[in-house]
Amino acid sequence: MTTDPTSVRHWGMFLEPIPPSDEFLTLNFSLDRANRLQRWRNYGLSADFLGDYFATFFPGNGTDDGLSQRDTIKGSVSYIANELLENAVKYSTIDHDYPITITLHLYDNKLIFETSNIAPQQTIVEYENFIKALEERDPMELYLERLEKSALEDCEASQIGLLTMINDYQAQFGWRFVSIPDGQNLIQVTVMAHLSVEI
Repeated sequence: MTTDPTSVRHWGMFLEPIPPSDEFLTLNFSLDRANRLQRWRNYGLSADFLGDYFATFFPGNGTDDGLSQRDTIKGSVSYIANELLENAVKYSTIDHDYPITITLHLYDNKLIFETSNIAPQQTIVEYENFIKALEERDPMELYLERLEKSALEDCEASQIGLLTMINDYQAQFGWRFVSIPDGQNLIQVTVMAHLSVEI
């Protein structure tokens, strides 16, 4: 895939290039969208695998509340990876077959999640409007507003998972949107989530 550098847009804490890390793991998912949707449950299993894998780098000593740092990391990684994967699948193009990728990078004081998928332009317009609102407003205020809208309209509010990652896990986000030349209004979306940790 070739790209025109003038068609690249960045938001938030997007690192390019991402710093090298000694420990990282990448999972790639099927090119075929129909197969990806049939295997929806597998994303939760994949997220749990990532949680188990990266938890092994942290101490397993118990604390007063009965949870070890290993347990906490396992739960956090599993939740964030699952939300990122589900969003990547949900908003991917339905007309073309492109893979979905998730990579976790481990550093001394943080984990960085990186997902990549291809989405139609009309989906991205709404997504970037949400990011603009996120940069200007309090995330908790946005979260409560979307919950209220969801209850009043009896529908599933969008971006609740992302706002939960920010409010409950203190995750910080960066985004990159790259137009694909001759891609029939398709955009490569890369989402970067930073989770503070200490080994």
